[in-house]
Amino acid sequence: MFKMPQHSRFPNPSRFMNPLTALLSRSRAAGRSLAPRLTLALTATALLVAVPAGAQTAWNVDSAHTEVNFKVNHFFTPVSGTFHEYEIDLNYDPENPAASSVDVRISVASVDTGNSDRDEHLRSEDFFEADAHPYMTFRSTSVRDLGNGSLMATGPLTMKGITQEVELPIRVLGMQELDADMQQMLGGVQRVAGFSAETRLRRQDFGVGVGSWAATLVVGGNVDVEILLEANQR
Repeated sequence: MFKMPQHSRFPNPSRFMNPLTALLSRSRAAGRSLAPRLTLALTATALLVAVPAGAQTAWNVDSAHTEVNFKVNHFFTPVSGTFHEYEIDLNYDPENPAASSVDVRISVASVDTGNSDRDEHLRSEDFFEADAHPYMTFRSTSVRDLGNGSLMATGPLTMKGITQEVELPIRVLGMQELDADMQQMLGGVQRVAGFSAETRLRRQDFGVGVGSWAATLVVGGNVDVEILLEANQR
């Protein structure tokens, strides 16, 4: 569970002139002072004209083009795997990247290393203990704009009931506005963006690997995590 603002629409100032004209006529006829009411009306009109609609920052994650992958050594050889089930809530404003947020929830039972026996072992109490701790989660509490399309999200990562504060480097791979024909072809998608996130975790920090499996000779202690994410807005 890491969107571009739509163009703002501004009210037409002419919509507010007829009410002001009527106000002026009624005030003159009644002999009342117009200044306070006119000041209030003009202030309200100025605010309506000057303030744009709220920017759209929420993005829809395209799961068909998104992956949550990891890699860890078996003795000396890297073994890769993926998690097929996850939820990612992404808010991204390219005009104000520091206001972005990301919320990730991954089902550990969906682990897939291409070997069913190994996958069952990873789900067991020796490693993820998936029955007792079905999800690992990350929720950003802050995002720093590092410039040149690089962001740093900071927040708590929880795995197997243990929470650690981590930093998640994020890279904006690109963003594209779609023309009318492409929007129609893609079912109303107006813009597409790509993101990547990579970090290294120590599995011992989260109790992943207990007993004889806590040692790092057979299964390495460092786990490289990679998220490749495509998202869109309609």
